[in-house]
Amino acid sequence: MDSRKLLLVSLMIFSMFFGAGNLIVPPLLGQLSGTNMLVSMVGFLISAVGLPILAIAVVAKAGGLHILASRVHPRFAFAFTVLIYLSIGPFLGIPRAASLAFEIGVSPFLPNTFSGSSLPLFIYTLVYFAIAYWLCMTPSKLVDRFGKVLTPALLVLITSIYVFSLFKPIGEFAAPIGDYAQFPLLKGFLDGYLTMDAIAALNFGIVISIALKEMGVTEERKLVSKTIKAGAIAGLLLAIVYGMLAYLGAVSQTRFGVTENGAQVLTNVVFYLFGRKGAVLLGVIFSLACLTTSVGLLTSCSQYFTKLMPKVSYKTFITILSVSSMIFANVGLTQILKFSVPVLTAIYPMAIVLMVLALLNNVFKGNSYVYLFTMICTSFVSILEALGKFGLKVNFLNSLPLYSEGLGWVIPATVGAIAGFIYGNLRNKGLEQKYIVETK
Repeated sequence: MDSRKLLLVSLMIFSMFFGAGNLIVPPLLGQLSGTNMLVSMVGFLISAVGLPILAIAVVAKAGGLHILASRVHPRFAFAFTVLIYLSIGPFLGIPRAASLAFEIGVSPFLPNTFSGSSLPLFIYTLVYFAIAYWLCMTPSKLVDRFGKVLTPALLVLITSIYVFSLFKPIGEFAAPIGDYAQFPLLKGFLDGYLTMDAIAALNFGIVISIALKEMGVTEERKLVSKTIKAGAIAGLLLAIVYGMLAYLGAVSQTRFGVTENGAQVLTNVVFYLFGRKGAVLLGVIFSLACLTTSVGLLTSCSQYFTKLMPKVSYKTFITILSVSSMIFANVGLTQILKFSVPVLTAIYPMAIVLMVLALLNNVFKGNSYVYLFTMICTSFVSILEALGKFGLKVNFLNSLPLYSEGLGWVIPATVGAIAGFIYGNLRNKGLEQKYIVETK
């Protein structure tokens, strides 16, 4: 496999990652962190780039998400994997991408007569998912369509905005606001959750594997190696683009003030640089980014469920997931975002812990009780914290170290890992002694 093909796969991975959250989070981070932007970006890059690349690597080495999650328990593997696919798929990730593309790419151009009408969103999502459906029907062609056309176009458009801002300065870095002033590194890390990429990366392995096999990489060891290399290149591209978007946000505050979200930051910047024509440019960028991510998610989800239920065809699952995603997209962006925070709060810590344990697997010699105890402790805290965001407050969580910073699960996870390691070793020694006694 030559370097050109590897680059095309890397561009495909980039396009699958780079969607709605990836566009709107970095500009807002830049605007609010101001002079602390570099520190915040370090934290953001760890969770928004480092964790996804780590996820690709550990899943590739394990042979799939389900196999990796089975190290905790077979029932956990089934429940967790299905939950991951549904949350980043038709219930949350895909509808969010489609509705955001509409809010930025279409809604600003609608006449006032359509104000409050749900018809434009319905028509847009119908066309959007029809195109996504068509692209998903031939997953083997995604490398060519994404790597040669869609991703380069997206990169050129984003880079043009950044370069133009250097010749037409927008403003200066302002003082950091709120948590970005108190703990910018940690706040940046938590912002990385909102991209959903670490969760998505756990699932994209299927699509990447198929793409590499289509290019002639069939040996398991080479398949893992090429997957990791392609992921690393995609991660580098993501880091560069995130840096440009964060810079645009950081220099925007002194001119436009503080806005509600990253989409408004980009809208202000593009309108300032290019006038009203900039709205068209921004609309194209958001539509491309969201469409490629939706296609990646639809493809990976459908391929997983086809493996889970072989009697149901890939085409049938693409149809089901496209239609259900379109229905949820019509709920509206605001409602989707309200629901996304609690869900991500519950899932992300479990995903992070699973990846870290896989990375340290040789250190504790694959002790299954380390996986089990750590996940029990982590999920207990993360699920209760997620319920708290729905209004069910659990006061004792406030006493956990790092809880106010959003990392209350870290100490319980560490305690669970230590307890699992000790229990596993004691159990193994007990079984050994029993075996010795029985064989005498």
